[in-house]
Amino acid sequence: METKPSPQTKPLAHHFDSYEQQESAGTLGMWLFLCTEILMFGGLFVGYVLYHSLYPEIFKAGATFLEWKKGGINTVVLLISSFTMALSIYYAQKNKMKACRMSLILTLFCGLLFMLIKYMEYSHKMHVGIFPGKFFAYTGEGNVEGLALYFSFYYLMTGLHASHVLAGMGLIGWALFRAFQNKIGPNNYKPLEYVGLFWHLVDLIWIYLFPLLYLVE
Repeated sequence: METKPSPQTKPLAHHFDSYEQQESAGTLGMWLFLCTEILMFGGLFVGYVLYHSLYPEIFKAGATFLEWKKGGINTVVLLISSFTMALSIYYAQKNKMKACRMSLILTLFCGLLFMLIKYMEYSHKMHVGIFPGKFFAYTGEGNVEGLALYFSFYYLMTGLHASHVLAGMGLIGWALFRAFQNKIGPNNYKPLEYVGLFWHLVDLIWIYLFPLLYLVE
């Protein structure tokens, strides 16, 4: 008769010879994936810097349409979420699963708060006709010539980042579900660690996006 694995037991996939080999392959695969993410956002950062050097006045004017206080709050929110994410891994290693689950819930709350603030930013801009590219239709005061270029970068970079926040929240929700099932613990915390690495990357990207977009000089 087949026996069920006990809670928090590390599952060994059939194509690995040992747990050490499995964890090594998982860690390497995760870091390779994160490198592809860095390359993708890196290309956008390079493009932004190049166009900013060509049209500095346009980018400086575009930043005046952004609410740096909301961007600053979102920065603090994500920094807090990185801390609570790291705590969840620590508590899982120490078999303090109640604290681990609470840390994951707080991380999810921070992600939700970030998206709520971002929604408020987006909705206000779209209400006054600030759209990317050829859809730019702002008719308010000030010189708006060329701002469509700036907001093309703004929506592309922040929108791509927001999609990663949503993906990260989905992964955190999955990890939380597994934590409630006792499938994450001191003997099987690597999946949670991989989710944490992805979430930390998302936070790190925003730390670069915030000054680039909101604090343009």
